[in-house]
Amino acid sequence: MVDLTTAQNALKDAYLVAACNQLNTKTNPLLARIRQSSSDVYGKQIIKVAPVGLNGGVGAGSETGELPTANENNYVQFKTTLKNLYGTIEISDKAIRASSNSNGAFIDLLNAEMEGLLTASKFNLGRMLYGDGTGAVGTVSSYASGVATMNSVKNLMEGMVIDVYSSTGSSTSNTGLRISYVDRTEKKVYFTTTPATINTGDVFYVQGSKGNEITGLGAIFGTGDLYGLSRTSNRWLSPYTSTTSQEISDTILQEAVDFLEENTGSNIDFISCGAGVKRAYQQYLACYRRNIDVTTLEGGYKAISFNGIPVVSDRFVEDDVLYLLDTSKFTLHQLCDWEWIEGDGGKILRQKAGYPAYTATLVKYADLICDQPNGQAKFSGIKSTVTNPFTTVVNNSTDQEG
Repeated sequence: MVDLTTAQNALKDAYLVAACNQLNTKTNPLLARIRQSSSDVYGKQIIKVAPVGLNGGVGAGSETGELPTANENNYVQFKTTLKNLYGTIEISDKAIRASSNSNGAFIDLLNAEMEGLLTASKFNLGRMLYGDGTGAVGTVSSYASGVATMNSVKNLMEGMVIDVYSSTGSSTSNTGLRISYVDRTEKKVYFTTTPATINTGDVFYVQGSKGNEITGLGAIFGTGDLYGLSRTSNRWLSPYTSTTSQEISDTILQEAVDFLEENTGSNIDFISCGAGVKRAYQQYLACYRRNIDVTTLEGGYKAISFNGIPVVSDRFVEDDVLYLLDTSKFTLHQLCDWEWIEGDGGKILRQKAGYPAYTATLVKYADLICDQPNGQAKFSGIKSTVTNPFTTVVNNSTDQEG
């Protein structure tokens, strides 16, 4: 007979391995390439020493002259706190009892719950990877009749639970607000219950996540302090960026790759972009009658390539943005891999206080660090179409006999 003990053993032994594999390799192509390590974790913090520039003890001299003065390597210390990543499932007592006499029904129940948890977790992990760590998922453009019109709905999904803060982040008007429908054409968001007043400029955050998410690309390519260091005092923390409105081409990609290679020693091995940029690049290749090479990445993902570098579109990248990344410089530092939170006696499933239901929570304590921010690049303003250089004007005039 199936009971709580059976459910806990299944979650701990069978489902945890599958969950780790799914979350670590199937979230998106970028995360699948990033190394995960428990090194440099001290208590609740990640403290990592990163070299800057070259050793200063090198030089040429005369046969009998003084040797070069020794100058040690330059180092800085990155510091960040481990971020707390959670995913919770809930199973009602009634559902467990109803499936207690059928192993098949019980497995179907657990499969459905775990599939829902993994889908939501992968969505949020992928979003955080490109986010700025604040947890913000959209800004309100207008609000009327219980419906919010947003500046963007890329980071929003039906079922998501959000908190609404003022534009300054100093106050909140709604917490635990659940999204029922996202109109992606009109950028409108509908809710399961009518929220309190929402103002233009208010910001949506994932429930409880404000200021608590991992240090994603949005923060690495941002303007504020990074890993406890001032960008003003450490200018090398600023990546290569371009905001020029331009068409995609092999030339602009190669120029950026060459600049990074020559000036920072980075080796660009991954290009991530918005869907509009990917379509424009495919159009560019077609214009020049070039074959579109397809490569298979870690996790089984398919991607087109530029000079052997995979070009991947991601739903969380703006349509006009393109990143050139050296993924060997990124590490997801973690206290441990995904684990179930255990209660007294090692229990995974615990009764939800005051409710006839049981919950189980997956947890991972981690943060993302880029050892060499200035070895990465970002283009904004890439056009979604390209000009065909071989288009000619056809002369429709007809010669007349004299």
